[in-house]
Amino acid sequence: MTPSEVRAFLARHQLAAHRDRGQNFLVDDRLAAKLVGLAGVEAGDTVLEIGTGLGLLSQALAARASRVVSVEIDAGLVRALRAERTLPANVELVHADALAVDLRGLVADAAGPVRVVANLPYAVASPLLRRLLDLRDVLADWSVMLQREVAERVAARPGTRAYGSLAVLHAWTVSVQRALDLHPRCFHPVPRVTSRFLRLTPLPVREEPVREEAVREEGQGEPGALRPGELERLEPWLRAAFAHRRKTIRGALRASAPRVPGAAGAGPALAELGVPDRARPAELSPLEWLQLARRLAD
Repeated sequence: MTPSEVRAFLARHQLAAHRDRGQNFLVDDRLAAKLVGLAGVEAGDTVLEIGTGLGLLSQALAARASRVVSVEIDAGLVRALRAERTLPANVELVHADALAVDLRGLVADAAGPVRVVANLPYAVASPLLRRLLDLRDVLADWSVMLQREVAERVAARPGTRAYGSLAVLHAWTVSVQRALDLHPRCFHPVPRVTSRFLRLTPLPVREEPVREEAVREEGQGEPGALRPGELERLEPWLRAAFAHRRKTIRGALRASAPRVPGAAGAGPALAELGVPDRARPAELSPLEWLQLARRLAD
């Protein structure tokens, strides 16, 4: 699909890309097929696609997977795709908001592995990434197109400007593989930023408590898998600290006390774990944050 073909498609249906929705449509057929390969899609897979767009990636997914469930919020695009009948028979087009719809329910009847492959709208990429973490028990993996700056935040290292709660949450739950960077000309309209394709694979959930020494011995690094239900329990403490990232950890938690009961009394836990008084949130590794959040939550 060429840029002129994209413009013609949109014109036929009196549509336009909405920048407020972060719509930048993939326009390269060969690239779409390459992305599907990088995502590891195989015959027998069910793929959940977030953001159908013009259906280019949907078609490439349908050529490999047994079933594609594609969620699109834009009513005009849904109407146009159904009118032109360009989507293969094994693509189920769902008109819904991916931030609100029951994503788990859409693939509940899948017989084989379930994967997510998506060109995530730039405007809502971060909350969608967080939603996907809650699906890690049913997903084999998820491969997503992101604005490069957001992708850097997902895989950021301690002490860097991009490092924050998003990086720690992902380090706790998934392994992140950088697959490909894409030039702005691969999309219409042409964005002002470079895009990056990431593949994320869930870490195993541990039923028993994990000794931090064992985590290091196994080479899991940072920080090994969480226990069942632990992400929801620890996340408020992590976000409370990074909400005031310029403050010390002690000061950030104190500032967040109205939203996180007990945060103002975090001093003893910090001292017990040997966290320096002047340490800031971005200075702690994911493993150190796991230790601290567990201590605070307990």
